[in-house]
Amino acid sequence: MRVGVYVQVPFCQTKCTYCNFHTGVVSSARFAPYVEVVCREIREHRQLLEAGGVGCSSGLGRQHSPFLHQGKQEWLCHEATVDTVYIGGGTPSLLHPMHLQSVLDAIRESFGTELTEVTLEADPETIEAEKAASWVRAGINRVSFGVQSFSDKELVAAGRMHRRADIYRAVPILREAGIGNIGFDLIAGLPYQTKESWQQSLDELAALAPAHVSVYLLEIDEGSRLGREVLQGGARYSAGALPSEDEMAEFYETAQEFLARAGYRHYEISNWAKPGYESRHNLKYWRREPYLGFGAGAHSFSGTERWANAHDAAAYVSALQSGRLPIEQLEKVTAEQALEEELFLGLRQLDGIDVSRIEREYDVKLAARFEPLASAGLVERNGDVVRLAPARLSISNEVFVELMR
Repeated sequence: MRVGVYVQVPFCQTKCTYCNFHTGVVSSARFAPYVEVVCREIREHRQLLEAGGVGCSSGLGRQHSPFLHQGKQEWLCHEATVDTVYIGGGTPSLLHPMHLQSVLDAIRESFGTELTEVTLEADPETIEAEKAASWVRAGINRVSFGVQSFSDKELVAAGRMHRRADIYRAVPILREAGIGNIGFDLIAGLPYQTKESWQQSLDELAALAPAHVSVYLLEIDEGSRLGREVLQGGARYSAGALPSEDEMAEFYETAQEFLARAGYRHYEISNWAKPGYESRHNLKYWRREPYLGFGAGAHSFSGTERWANAHDAAAYVSALQSGRLPIEQLEKVTAEQALEEELFLGLRQLDGIDVSRIEREYDVKLAARFEPLASAGLVERNGDVVRLAPARLSISNEVFVELMR
């Protein structure tokens, strides 16, 4: 049995204009106290979760496997081994290497571990040779880079700290330290982005040949400064220089074709990888496998319940120092919700979903849901497998809305 661990580090050097995450810019003096309480949460997670009202607390740190009993999906607890760790944020590469070592030591002390993949999110300007060597000694073997763009004009407009030259400086440092599993994130739809600049970013990405690529469409919502400005019709944060939705969709489709030619396998709507370099940790989310989250705002999933810690880092630290876990959300997953998650998360994966398995495990018939979508060319069915039509991936959200009606 395998389980993933996510560790949230909600600190950044600056807040990007498009960011809608619960992160903040704070003094580095707050890093050590935060790491200390995260380690405490990891070591005391069973007691803390039991006190917080999370079910099956005696089995936490264990995996829950589905089985059928009298036509209903139930769960058994088995001894689990942590095989993936993802340290995300925020910008966790800001932490001192000793802090990251402490977190990983706490995980090893608290769980059985066979760590095949340990990912650290990093920004290019934070990379130093000594730090990278320390990361490797701690067990980190994968780095997810917030590249976003190779255009300095776009990076400046987005409020990023790094520049194109930092990317070229950082990648050799990581590889020389022994980290070959490097992922690049790009954002389609940044201010001042054009068809030509997007192609340039793709070309430069291919030249550096990361093992993994994520392409995200810029989100416009009230959770970010840029999003609020756009919704209010303002001009700050280069809101008037955004590409149109049609241009963003074209950028995504250009990336699909380009990355396929460059040897990357498209395995999830926003993710491509060289063979064998898919994100093992993120696959757990899309496959509804159990994971435990630690830190402010971290989410967890046991199979029957989802819960999340309070987002405010100061409140999180204060609560842990007083011996309690500030659980902000706790939800039991109903059979109906689980079915919707199977469909939504399954279709995000390019391999699609096994309809016969889902119909068998949930005692449902799905043909009526898929027939209108198939007739409209939005999904394809091949035997028992249903997947999103490759030409419709850029409008996947609209497909999901129709599917859930």
